[in-house]
Amino acid sequence: MDGSGLPETRSTCAYCGVGCGVLLRPDGRGGLEVRGDPDHPANLGRLCSKGSALGETVGTAHRLSAPRLDGRDTDWDSALSHVAERFRETIDQYGPESVGFYVSGQLLTEDYYVANKLMKGFIGTANIDTNSRLCMASSVAGHKRAFGTDTVPGTYEDLEEADLVVLTGSNLAWCHPVLYQRVLAAKQARPRMRVVVIDPRRTASCDIADMHLPVRPGSDVALFNGLLCALYERGALDAAFLAHVEGFDDALAAASGDDPAETGLSEAQLEAFYALWAGTEKVVTVYSQGVNQSSAGSDKVNAILNCHLASGRIGRPGCGPFSVTGQPNAMGGREVGGLANTLACHLDIENADHRAAVRAFWGAPAISDRPGLKAVDMFRAVETGQIRALWIIHTNPAVSMPDANRVRDAIAGCDFVVVSDITDATDTARLADVLLPAAAWGEKEGTVTNSDRTISRQRAALAPWGQSRPDWAILAEVGRRMGWQQAFDYAGPAEIFREYAALSGVAGGFGRDFDISAHADIADSAYADLAPFRWPATGARQGGRFFGDGRFFTESGRGRMLPVHWRAPVAATGRDFPFRFNTGRIRDQWHTMTRTGLSPRLSAHLAEPFLEIHPEDAAAQGIAPASLVEVSSPQGRAILRAWVTDTVRRGDVFAPMHWTGETAPSARVDALVAPVTDPVSGQPESKAAAVALAPFAARWYGFAVSAGDMHPDCAYWALAPTTTGYRAELAGTNTPADWLAEARRLFGLDETAEAQVASDPAKGGFRVAFHRDGRLEAALFVAPTPVAVMRSHLALLPGKEAWHALSGRSPADQPDPGPMVCSCFNVGVNTILTAIETRGLMSVEEIGAALEAGTNCGSCRPEIAALLAKAKPREAAEQA
Repeated sequence: MDGSGLPETRSTCAYCGVGCGVLLRPDGRGGLEVRGDPDHPANLGRLCSKGSALGETVGTAHRLSAPRLDGRDTDWDSALSHVAERFRETIDQYGPESVGFYVSGQLLTEDYYVANKLMKGFIGTANIDTNSRLCMASSVAGHKRAFGTDTVPGTYEDLEEADLVVLTGSNLAWCHPVLYQRVLAAKQARPRMRVVVIDPRRTASCDIADMHLPVRPGSDVALFNGLLCALYERGALDAAFLAHVEGFDDALAAASGDDPAETGLSEAQLEAFYALWAGTEKVVTVYSQGVNQSSAGSDKVNAILNCHLASGRIGRPGCGPFSVTGQPNAMGGREVGGLANTLACHLDIENADHRAAVRAFWGAPAISDRPGLKAVDMFRAVETGQIRALWIIHTNPAVSMPDANRVRDAIAGCDFVVVSDITDATDTARLADVLLPAAAWGEKEGTVTNSDRTISRQRAALAPWGQSRPDWAILAEVGRRMGWQQAFDYAGPAEIFREYAALSGVAGGFGRDFDISAHADIADSAYADLAPFRWPATGARQGGRFFGDGRFFTESGRGRMLPVHWRAPVAATGRDFPFRFNTGRIRDQWHTMTRTGLSPRLSAHLAEPFLEIHPEDAAAQGIAPASLVEVSSPQGRAILRAWVTDTVRRGDVFAPMHWTGETAPSARVDALVAPVTDPVSGQPESKAAAVALAPFAARWYGFAVSAGDMHPDCAYWALAPTTTGYRAELAGTNTPADWLAEARRLFGLDETAEAQVASDPAKGGFRVAFHRDGRLEAALFVAPTPVAVMRSHLALLPGKEAWHALSGRSPADQPDPGPMVCSCFNVGVNTILTAIETRGLMSVEEIGAALEAGTNCGSCRPEIAALLAKAKPREAAEQA
């Protein structure tokens, strides 16, 4: 049975802040068919590789199906009574400041609203913070300082209407691929459009860039202060708009004190960028984690905003600063007050009138009168015992927080820890006293807000797995059991949304930006059918841009320019730690891989953790390509695969942040990052740690494939799913006495599995393939250096008749597709290279027409272009 006769459900993607619409149809086997919604304004039918693979991530094998108390399954009544009692006992004994919630941009807005209301209005502390603190708190701080509120001025259409798009600290091609596709399409339609990429690395986004500025890490303020001075010197300011702005003189004076040479760019590069920006009327500056994740993140944001305010390039079509968020509901969390230093609906926690209004609206017994603990400070408070009861919802701080080992140990030592999640297989879930099974994406109802203020419905297309419940229902039930029956007596998410919309009308009465009170009386049926809309949504105003009319939300009603100065990252490089360590995302993975890590095709692109290092640095450190590198900082150490490349500057290294204790325990990169934060936003500096590098002294390397589970026990391992089971990279410092016995232990196979063995003890080589009933069960390849086998081919063999597996190579009649390039259509390197050679393909477009590669989300186009560039010189040399 398939789901072809079932209706499609309109919903939104589970990943980044682009907020793409999706159409979901049950496949009749417990899974989903997923396609882009052509009518959704964010994506118009486009999806990236992650969104396209969503249907592969809704399996239930990894799911938590029942509440768990002290490691044993229990019923909801027992679990929730225990949670309510322990929180109440903790508050009674130690006060409200002794409890904390750490929540997530994976929550829907209705979930977020209930959590914020429970903590700030009824428990009476603001100790609720979110993992969005790690990705966009500096944008919030910068917006509030400049505009008076956390307002994103523009819309996605501005990316298409701009004549210059500046991407700074944003690898749009990999992190927000659908927006990248919109920019690419606009550039193809209007060739005069220019794109500038500002990034220490040469990323995939540079594929469409007219200019790449490889700035020194952390030097954004110096660059944009130089731009402000250049705008002044070139007469490119907007005097009429500046009449609506205060602080210009002080901001310019501060900017004049900075030296743009701190960027590491040449005078020619600086001149070209400044001339282009000053000479282009329609400019959009897109920024993301490369700006935000810094000890000077808020100042970086304000340096960018200063340039747009001074030149009047804001609030008009094709103009403005644009913060793009990393989670599907980071914006919704900001709107409901999910951050420790905010109230719901963009009201201020330190404003007595705002507090009184919210308290009265909620009928709350108390409301916190000061900001709570931000993420880093919250886990410090857990460590010291200030926080004794902690509820973590849909996030994995034991991996994702800076100084992750210390955070993991703090959680482990906390008196009482509750974790709500869809799985128990995370580093954090393993530390919980109580585990609560939450409904997953595809199973729950509510709303999310994307990066351009568009609110969309997320709808359920599957029944909740096992006993899992929506987060709002779990939180509300705990609120009722703590004694606040009426305040949390919700029948469903529509009722919560109505209350939230009504509260936004109170905020609108204070002149705040966030107001969706037009929906305060929405009927359940209308909520069920709610179409995407961009806020504000009041009787007088629907959507649109902000600030083009010169009206802001500050006390004076004028925009603010701030005096900001460049300052270097806090962690200083030196003799002991000479390299600057940058962290970030890769194209096909998401956060700590609890969802994307279930998809074989997403895991096939980059199947293990890696460290990008410049060739000259690698040679100086004695690090060979594809070898393992030990990376150390004052906080911790990691072992990563060396990716020797000139896409990074000398002295800089980069590693992705996705791997965990479940997938590669030695590659938890946030264990290397110091808990240094921006003094205004509290956002950690995740892109500028100081580290040392050394070759990892492995005595052996291995590669393994299996139809079943593996149980690695060695110094380095990285596990990834395949369509036939699992694959793993391995390395060790101790050599097993009996490799055959170790292989059986690794795969959990007894003597009934037939072993096909090739061994060369003198050279340290060993290979074994296990067969049962003529089919390959598993295979292990060991060598004293990184193993040279056809990994992509071998990964497809378990479960098949494959007596050739021991060779590590594919037979002539079974071409090896090679490492994955296009995850959307499962196209490998060798397939592309063969097509270039045999069909004479000469462009990315021709390859797309022949193989489909690069024709969906386009994230792989830069890699395809690189393969073409390598193939053409080889072809020319052969012809010569």
